[in-house]
Amino acid sequence: MLKLGIPKGSLEAATIDLFRRAGFNIATSSRSYYPAIDDPDLECMLIRAQEMARYVEDGVLDAGLTGRDWVEENEANVVTVVDLVYAQQSFPESSPFKTVQDLEGKIIATELVCTTERYLANKGVKARVEFSWGATEVKPPDLADAIVEVTETGSSLRANNLRIIDTVLESNTQLIANIDAWVDTWKRRKLEDIKLLLEGAMNALGKVGLMLNVQRHDLARVLNVLPSLKNPTISQLSDESWVAVNTILEESTVRTIIPRLKEAGAQGIVEYPLNKIVM
Repeated sequence: MLKLGIPKGSLEAATIDLFRRAGFNIATSSRSYYPAIDDPDLECMLIRAQEMARYVEDGVLDAGLTGRDWVEENEANVVTVVDLVYAQQSFPESSPFKTVQDLEGKIIATELVCTTERYLANKGVKARVEFSWGATEVKPPDLADAIVEVTETGSSLRANNLRIIDTVLESNTQLIANIDAWVDTWKRRKLEDIKLLLEGAMNALGKVGLMLNVQRHDLARVLNVLPSLKNPTISQLSDESWVAVNTILEESTVRTIIPRLKEAGAQGIVEYPLNKIVM
C-alpha cells in the first residue's frame, strides 16, 4: 500500500481533477480526511499543503502533493518525483519602498517565515519577519511595512493597492516522496507510474483531438491548415481516394481552424476531448 497525501484547501479540487484525468477517481467526504480512491494499491489522506512536506519527510505518508514553496519553507528532506503560484514580495503603491534594501529594520508579515528570512539574509537585509495568520495583503502599511505573499495572478495584491517589487520564489505543485519510500522497489515503481500518468494529464490540458476525412487531392491543402503536436496521423480509408487525418490541437485554436478545414475540403470533422498525452 502506498500512502498518498492529497492537499486539502485551495489545491484540493484541482488535484482531484488532475488525478481524474490521469485515470484515478478520488471521492472526498466532508466528514472524513480519508478520501476513497479506485486503486487498491493507494490509500489517500487529506493534509494541508503547508504541512504535507513534513509528514512525507517523517514517513507518515509515502508521498504527497504540495507546493515547492512549502517544501522549501519546511526545509524538508524529500524526493521531488515530478514538477506538475508564485510567492511575491509586495508593498503599497504609495510606500517609499522601492527595493528590498529599503526594508532594513522594517516589519514584514508572511506565512513563509523561513523562506523570507533566507531571502533577506541572501540580500544582506535585516528585518523583523512576523508570521501572518491570514489576510496578509491587508496588513500594510498599518500592521506591517511589507508582506511576502503566495499569489498566482497578483489580482488580490492589486485590489489592495500593493506593488510587487521582487519575486522571492517561483513555485509550482510537486509530487514529493519520502526517501525510504523512494528506495523501496515497489513503491518507487508505483510512484513512477503515477508520475507518467499525471504528466500525461498535464500535457493534455487545453488540448483536443481532431479527426476528419479528406480526398487525397485535397490532402495538401488540409495539412497546410493544420498545426500539430507532431505530424498528423494519416490513414487509408476503404475508398482509396480518401484518407483519415487525426491530430492534436490547442483547444483555443479549433474554432478558427475548423471553418478553414471545411474550406480546404475536409469532411466528417470530429472534435474530441483528451485526458492524457503520454510523450
